[in-house]
Amino acid sequence: MAQRRGGSGNRKGKGRKPQAKQGSGFWKWTRRLVGWGAVLAGLGALFLGIAVLFAAKELPSFSQLKATQNAQTIVVRARDGTEIVELGPSYGKWLDSSEIPQVMKDAMISVEDRRFYSHPGVDPYGLARALYVAMTGDKRIAATSTITQQLARNIFLNSNRSLDRKMREGVLALALEAKFSKQQILELYLNKVYFGGGAYGIDSASRKFFSHPGTELNTAEAAIIAGLVKAPSRYSPTADVDAAVDRAQVVLRLMREQGRISAAQASVDPSAVKLKKDASQNSVRYFTDWALPQLDVLLPETFEPIEVWTTLDVGMQRAATAAVKANAPKGAQGALVSLDRDGAVLALVGGTDYVKTSFNRATDAQRQPGSAWKLFVYLAALEAGYKPDDRVVDGPVTIKGWSPKNSGGGYAGEMNVRSAFAYSKNTVAAQLGNEVGFDNVAAMARRFGITTDISTYPAMVLGSSTVRLIDMTRAFAGISAGGKSVEPYGIVKVTTASGRTVYEHEPERQVKLVADYIAMEMTDLLQTAVATGTGRAAQIGRPVAGKTGTTSSNKDGYFVGFSSGITTGVWMGRDDNRAVGGLSGGRAPAQAFSAYMRYAVKDRPVEEFETDVELPEWQTEPDDEFYFGDPDEYYYIDEQGNLVEPGRRAPDDNGNASPAVPTPGAPGSTQRRPDMGEDGAPQAAGDDFLERATGRRLPSSPSPRPAPRPNPSALEPAPGGREPVSRPDGSVTYRSPAPQ
Repeated sequence: MAQRRGGSGNRKGKGRKPQAKQGSGFWKWTRRLVGWGAVLAGLGALFLGIAVLFAAKELPSFSQLKATQNAQTIVVRARDGTEIVELGPSYGKWLDSSEIPQVMKDAMISVEDRRFYSHPGVDPYGLARALYVAMTGDKRIAATSTITQQLARNIFLNSNRSLDRKMREGVLALALEAKFSKQQILELYLNKVYFGGGAYGIDSASRKFFSHPGTELNTAEAAIIAGLVKAPSRYSPTADVDAAVDRAQVVLRLMREQGRISAAQASVDPSAVKLKKDASQNSVRYFTDWALPQLDVLLPETFEPIEVWTTLDVGMQRAATAAVKANAPKGAQGALVSLDRDGAVLALVGGTDYVKTSFNRATDAQRQPGSAWKLFVYLAALEAGYKPDDRVVDGPVTIKGWSPKNSGGGYAGEMNVRSAFAYSKNTVAAQLGNEVGFDNVAAMARRFGITTDISTYPAMVLGSSTVRLIDMTRAFAGISAGGKSVEPYGIVKVTTASGRTVYEHEPERQVKLVADYIAMEMTDLLQTAVATGTGRAAQIGRPVAGKTGTTSSNKDGYFVGFSSGITTGVWMGRDDNRAVGGLSGGRAPAQAFSAYMRYAVKDRPVEEFETDVELPEWQTEPDDEFYFGDPDEYYYIDEQGNLVEPGRRAPDDNGNASPAVPTPGAPGSTQRRPDMGEDGAPQAAGDDFLERATGRRLPSSPSPRPAPRPNPSALEPAPGGREPVSRPDGSVTYRSPAPQ
């Protein structure tokens, strides 16, 4: 019995021993893990403490942090000196902690960091959330940063959402808390945080959004500003009032829940806050978006605040904006460019609403100009010798398989060039382009400043190539300037905050593009187009010259014209290039031109156009003078290119020069001039005379109009100073200079 009990006891003892060993091993490893964890935590705390100590030692002083307001501010002024927009960072006045309204502090703490006064710079709860998000597999660090962490990031770091940046941010936040008081940290934060629209700090934001200093902020205004920090562009009251008000309501609710304001204070209506009109979001930005990038080329590198004095006229810009908005068809966009006679941009509108779309259709969009392109077709024709009163035929025509049609579908028959242009006859433009050469039309457009690609297919005469509105306006301004080049510019001068001038515009050297008489003839055509043609809607009660343009299916409408030294171009159409019902250059664009120009020229004297053309000598000399002039003053070029001087006969068939003989018809000569009759009187010039005089055989059936005459100024002078003279049949003669 005893043995059994002993055996039984032994068995029980043997059974308990393994359990005791297993339990002691578990606790042993647990104690080891806790111990090593404590050691590692201690080492981590030591390293963190050392890092924070060194970071705090390297931090700038409070006064240094207050003084570091970096970045360049640009103030843009109109031509009269008034400020039209301020771009770049704006810091306002630095507000000491005692000057900041308590409601502003409470609003910011409630929405951004409710435990601001209790944590050491890093919120343990926020850190726990960050670790949880990281462990669940989300690569983003989604924890909410404390005010101190945001300050550290804004001053010393970037906004990359990475673990490394987050760790450095935490170290710097702890260092800031170790070096500065909570009031100092909050003061730095409220004076440096970004609120959108270029505003840094509550004073700048208050002035931008509410037109008063930050010291005067009330509860509703403080809630709006505090709500901006999360997403400045999304909740900006100037961009989306409803979003800003909704966000402010959230801030007020949080303030009430945390006991920072009473229920009565939380019931204020943020939507009742009077907001300052934001000039940076109106149509002026189309102008500044075009002009200010030019500073990179005009100025040396500088980080000083600068003031940019521009050519923009505030009144004209408002009138231009209103004219485009009022006349643009429903669903369509519009653009307008207005140039002074020297190229100064007086107004520039790139769309109907800058807030909705900042794409600048005045300077960047490439659209077809339609019949406004005929400016270059008729310029090339006038330069080739056509006159406004020359007869042309509006009728069916086919050029290289292309058969243009007029907008009305019919044909007017015979008419003069002036009427064909005024009524925008497509068939006549096609014939003229074909006669002078499509390459020459393209070259004329290049000459007048068209910078986009130009097609040389026959349809190009009707404006099939795309252009920029500012380039077309520049081209018409060249006609207004008498055929001289005009270079658009928008910046007059740039000064620093101290008043030092770092750039000043110098007038561009004007280049003669076409002769004076051609510019006058073109002005004659353009004036007729407005007076009696397709541009009648552009009339403003004083002389106007211009041209309409409409593309196929009414996708684009154009009008460009000038009066009293101001040239204005208007385009309308859809961004998706779809047709716009009823759109034509002679309607909405011409009406917008008229509405704007009535304001633009109201303070300028009426200017009559110079259309009394004074033709060059080679076009005004009578035919008899060409044919029967004194032979002692002329010599000719034979078909081999040899000069036939007065007093010498032409070379014979073998190329041998004949000896000098008395000039036929000269005093003392017994020979009769070939252009004289038996009695010595001049007779009509015939083919025989022209053949012998020029060395060229004329065609058997002469053309109904002379061939385009070359420009004598482009010919090389002959030896001895003789002047080149073009003859009606296309040949070239040379005349001795008149005696001095």
